[in-house]
Amino acid sequence: MTEKEKFIKFVEEKNSTQPEFIQCVREIIESVWDVYNSSDKFKKARILERMVEPERIIIFRVSWQDDAGDVHVNRGYRVQFNSAIGPYKGGLRFHPSVNLGLLKFLAFEQIFKNSLTTLPMGGGKGGADFDPKGKSDNEVMRFCHAFMSELYRHIGPDTDVPAGDIGVGAREIGYMFGKYKKIKNEFTGVLTGKGTTWGGSLIRPEATGYGLVYFVENMLDLAGKNLKDKIVAISGSGNVAQYAAEKVMHLGGKVIMLSDSDSTIIDEKGLDTDKLEHVKYIKNVERGRIKEYADKYPAVCVTGKNVWRVIREKNIKVDIALPCATQNELNAENTEALIKNGCFCVAAGANMPLTSDAVALLRKNKILYGPGKAANAGGVATSGLEMTQNSMRFNWTREEVDAKLKEIMKSIHTQCVKYGSDEDYVDYVKGANIAGFLKVANAMLEQGVC
Repeated sequence: MTEKEKFIKFVEEKNSTQPEFIQCVREIIESVWDVYNSSDKFKKARILERMVEPERIIIFRVSWQDDAGDVHVNRGYRVQFNSAIGPYKGGLRFHPSVNLGLLKFLAFEQIFKNSLTTLPMGGGKGGADFDPKGKSDNEVMRFCHAFMSELYRHIGPDTDVPAGDIGVGAREIGYMFGKYKKIKNEFTGVLTGKGTTWGGSLIRPEATGYGLVYFVENMLDLAGKNLKDKIVAISGSGNVAQYAAEKVMHLGGKVIMLSDSDSTIIDEKGLDTDKLEHVKYIKNVERGRIKEYADKYPAVCVTGKNVWRVIREKNIKVDIALPCATQNELNAENTEALIKNGCFCVAAGANMPLTSDAVALLRKNKILYGPGKAANAGGVATSGLEMTQNSMRFNWTREEVDAKLKEIMKSIHTQCVKYGSDEDYVDYVKGANIAGFLKVANAMLEQGVC
């Protein structure tokens, strides 16, 4: 057994009940091992052993009352993984699937994603096994206030700056910020994703989706291609998917598929501005299901199957695939069908949306693949820009923020190319992992054993 295999086995045995975390660590180790192993300083300081262990994990009870007066108890978390290059930064997720292993994976991934943005942000993640779906505004408010009544002790503008994630949007951020401000008696940039009238940044809602497409644009440009008239399939229909679709349309692409956890819709004519506005109304205002799209516009609706399975079973031609739903949504079988149907570019709008086998298949066939830590870093990058604006007590214009976002995504792409180029193919997985690792590892080395 090699030293690399021994290290991976050590991580697996120590975290045996956390498959997503192990999957994420394995990918990083496979990419950076040669760089790590060639440095006596890294090995002597045990950089990798320290890097895969969170600096701090906070677990707490969240008790709240529903509208009927019944008491409910949920579990809250904050994983503060690494602060070598800045305060912990990462979202809060409210969803029944939330557990410690999932959040450790997301927080570990966040370390390298934040490093790639070039902004001074460490890696963290948190949330609770609470489901805001079907809850009234008052019930969500009570939960958010109860959640923040504990979390406030562990966060701050120079310590840990949470943001939104699945189940945590503008409404939830507002409720949590209000409670934090009340308890601490101070107005600081402790959360990002705030309303634009009270400290939020313009472009933040659009940032992950826009940034994803900017990254795709950079990949295609290097390969001598562009988005014009390309057929694009997007999974999900939430914030990231909506704004990715919007930017694809602006650049001349044709979005034919969206989905949610219940259904997938296929619109062969492609989305236009009116159709996308209707999707936003269904998902953001009505909080409904994507199948309602087919009630207004001619579209095929397939229930119980995700976008990638539908593409395989219906043999749909797709040029570009943007998985924007959840982790491990795209497996090897469906990836193989994508490749056979002409797909030449895949970019992750969600965190780790491809299985390990699916990623290996793309790399083997030299398909352009932008991993999540690079391709969807636009959201946290703009959160970092919000932190900067809060510190300055100043707001940039929409055009200024968008220009900065575009430049950050270009910089991330450049870093990936620098460390991932290999003859006629850029391995963006390898490039992103090495670039992110080196910045954090060198910071840890310079700060000593702590």
